[in-house]
Amino acid sequence: MDNSRTELLLGKENIKKISSSQVAIVGAGGVGGNLAILLVRSGFENITIFDFDKIEKSNLNRQTQAYEDTIGESKVDKLKSILLKINSKANINAINIKITKENIDNFIKNYDIVVDAIDVVSDKVELICYCKEKGINIVSAMGAGNRYDNPVFIVEDIFKTHDDGLAKIIRKKLKERNIKAHTVVYSYSKPIKINKVIGSISYYPVACACTLASYLVNFIIKEKKDERD
Repeated sequence: MDNSRTELLLGKENIKKISSSQVAIVGAGGVGGNLAILLVRSGFENITIFDFDKIEKSNLNRQTQAYEDTIGESKVDKLKSILLKINSKANINAINIKITKENIDNFIKNYDIVVDAIDVVSDKVELICYCKEKGINIVSAMGAGNRYDNPVFIVEDIFKTHDDGLAKIIRKKLKERNIKAHTVVYSYSKPIKINKVIGSISYYPVACACTLASYLVNFIIKEKKDERD
């Protein structure tokens, strides 16, 4: 893959740090799938993606691997094929499984960083707590649904978030588990109240993914610099 334009911005050494890093993305939906695309285009070459789901019609409005002719296919397998079209030399590990409390120890290892893009609260909490316990760096995506205004996502400690229903639930559960700090990407825009299924629009999950991608690029550059000092 030609990283010349990115190298002009970040420099050759930082490109090497990014390309050699090991990243896991748990959840390949609107946020996780778009994040994977952004990371590969940013020079990441070692990415493991976890998701158990298949592409559905309702995914067409926001998920990067969702097309009319891919409905019914595995989300991670289709995403992997797209990523390899961007960089055929990338090491993309697509694992078609749901990460849960029962199997997490078999799959989540010492990655440089884990991205939590899960939408199930219980599994989300277990992943966060496991990584905290094992000393594995982790960042979580909060809610990207029920909003259609101009999206603004920021990086924040979850205990400083507001106006995010998912973050509120996670905060409470992390407090019960004695977790006192956790980095998340969230929007403080107030969501619209919708009954039953969460509403979504194309650009909101992508905006969240963009903020996550920028966080990972800067995190890896700083983290690997600190390791050498």
